[in-house]
Amino acid sequence: RWTIHSSTVPLCPGLWGLVNNAGISVPTAPNEWLSKADFVKMLDVNLVGLIEVTLSLLPLVRRARGRVVNVSSVMGRLSFFGGGYCPSKYGVEAFSDSLRREMLPFGVKVCMIEPGYFRTAITDPSILTENFKGLWEQLPQETKAAYGEQYLETCEYPASRALPSCSPNLSLVTQAMEHALTAQHPRTRYSCGWDAKLLYLPLSYLPTTFTDLVLTWSYPKPAQKA
Repeated sequence: RWTIHSSTVPLCPGLWGLVNNAGISVPTAPNEWLSKADFVKMLDVNLVGLIEVTLSLLPLVRRARGRVVNVSSVMGRLSFFGGGYCPSKYGVEAFSDSLRREMLPFGVKVCMIEPGYFRTAITDPSILTENFKGLWEQLPQETKAAYGEQYLETCEYPASRALPSCSPNLSLVTQAMEHALTAQHPRTRYSCGWDAKLLYLPLSYLPTTFTDLVLTWSYPKPAQKA
């Protein structure tokens, strides 16, 4: 959903704060399991929708010399899994960076919130499991043979195991939003959650070969290998 906060600045009526917090996490799966339509569905909500709302309200924010706060993800800094989610969040990062630089002369500040894993509908194991099963049923037999039934089962297990490690403390994200909207000198990026700060962000700065080894260590193993 998109959340809009507004106020009136003396002698300069307009919109003080816009928070874009739209996001869906399915369909997600290994890229080969997906279609163009699956990617478009994700990008349309997570990226194009955010851009559309921002452009529609930007004149009001500019008039108020206000704030634009875009909720990205730590997966906009490190692509951990396939599907449109990570590309959409990379896109949010790129759009926010360009917008921030364009808005500097107008006194408008653009901030990004980059949460790690939190306990929300996006990380709901039942939704993710149904997502994997539904996509698997649509695959050609040749693709199923290449990956194997065990690959599917292994995909489902991490979704259930990850839930206890997802932070239930959503206030870490909302407090970051509040600071971005109200602080005199807001940060450009806010990392929320221990996993974002201590795992994913550090991995994003390390050599790619090392990062690949760490991330793929927990990947499912396909039935057919090179």
